[in-house]
Amino acid sequence: MMGLKRRKAYIPMQEDDQSKQKLPKDPNNQAFVPDGMWQKCPQCHQTILTDDLGAEKICPHCQYHFRISSSERLANIIDKGTFVEMFQLKETEKESDPLNFPSYAEKKAKARTNTGLDEAVVTGVGEIFGYRTAIGVMDSFFMMGSMGTGLGKKVAALFTYATEHGLPVVIFTASGGARMQEGTLSLMQMAKVSIAVQKHSQAGLLYIPVLTDPTTGGVTASFAMEGDITIAEPGALIGFAGKRVIEQTIRQQLPEGFQTAEHQLHHGFIDMIVERWKQKVVIAELMQLHGVRKGARHFEN
Repeated sequence: MMGLKRRKAYIPMQEDDQSKQKLPKDPNNQAFVPDGMWQKCPQCHQTILTDDLGAEKICPHCQYHFRISSSERLANIIDKGTFVEMFQLKETEKESDPLNFPSYAEKKAKARTNTGLDEAVVTGVGEIFGYRTAIGVMDSFFMMGSMGTGLGKKVAALFTYATEHGLPVVIFTASGGARMQEGTLSLMQMAKVSIAVQKHSQAGLLYIPVLTDPTTGGVTASFAMEGDITIAEPGALIGFAGKRVIEQTIRQQLPEGFQTAEHQLHHGFIDMIVERWKQKVVIAELMQLHGVRKGARHFEN
């Protein structure tokens, strides 16, 4: 595998080493712990020095994949200096509130301020080991990656551009589902994006969705599961409705972990599980395998 480097094994600090660590001091000469210095793993519940998570944000004890922002994802996947963001929303589109839903405008404004994004997805074109790629990265820190009209417009535009320019598409999904504040309009994005995906497929172009934690609701029911090769991260929650909702509907107890990536792989819903630290290499190799040419508009059939 080209450029593949394994993560170093985690070696906990010995007691003597810990005693040598000096905490920084505030202006009053009092030791304090800076915000974000430590993280607690949701899976193994170990307390971890943030620096030990590495750029990929993977727990060194149990390999749990922490949720990461779209900017962190792009830094891990795209060749440095090659990403060009495209299809940003206009101001009127950012502030769209079709149902005048209570507090919706304020929530979107807060999400834009906290993340620096215009919507719950970043779209554009970049290179993955030299392969020019149309890429979309959903961000769970923007209203849990929920799918509204703005997100649907950006993803559909990405597929349309990729079809016109003969590019493969890679989308990292992370979503709580359709955005209820936009009602039926949010559900319409499933069909809108799916049509764009179909046209891209009919042009003979490669589409690779990478399902991250969580991928649920309308995103799962549409473009997340419409790829040529579907990848997922270890332990990712993948499903439509939540476990409790399903159990209340069918009045049956569901097996533990039935919505994990591992369960979906076992039952044939996805094609492979790939750890975050080697996703870039695997995606590039899939492009090579499927005839994508570096720097070319289109691959040969």
